[in-house]
Amino acid sequence: MISVGQTAPEFTCQALAGTEFRDISLSDYRGKWVCLYFYPLDFTFVCPTEIKSFSDMVPEFEDRDCVVLGGSCDSVYSHLGWVNSKNELKDLKHPLISDYTKSISASLGILDHEKGVSQRATFLIDPEGIVRFVYVTDLNVGRSPDEVIRVLDALQTDELCPCNWKKGEETIGV
Repeated sequence: MISVGQTAPEFTCQALAGTEFRDISLSDYRGKWVCLYFYPLDFTFVCPTEIKSFSDMVPEFEDRDCVVLGGSCDSVYSHLGWVNSKNELKDLKHPLISDYTKSISASLGILDHEKGVSQRATFLIDPEGIVRFVYVTDLNVGRSPDEVIRVLDALQTDELCPCNWKKGEETIGV
């Protein structure tokens, strides 16, 4: 798996953005923070709860100059069918990328070869393209976008932040 401090692998793929298909490259977002998260499959049970939560929090990410990209190994057509079939997924505020060839998941080291899906993984990538945070949970356990925001806030201070630190609290002066 790609580690903190490594350069995020470049990719170009199709994505569902609203109701449109478009090509997206990681390099499109150079100069901004990127929250890149993967979920196992469309038409599942835990995944829509996370996607909706990330979508609801897009304004908070944008306030931090951070773009949110979600995705899985499903096609853009599967994404569109799923979004259209689930009320809570309509009007997503961020693109869903299609890693249909599984090359992005493989390059990040999050492809579950046995199941043929991406692990439930989140990466925070800084404006220079360096991975600064990696968060992976079991396929059965949803993650917390609130925790991703908390870590993003801490990383953006460029200071030492204690356990459970939250934006506005004192950092550790050395």
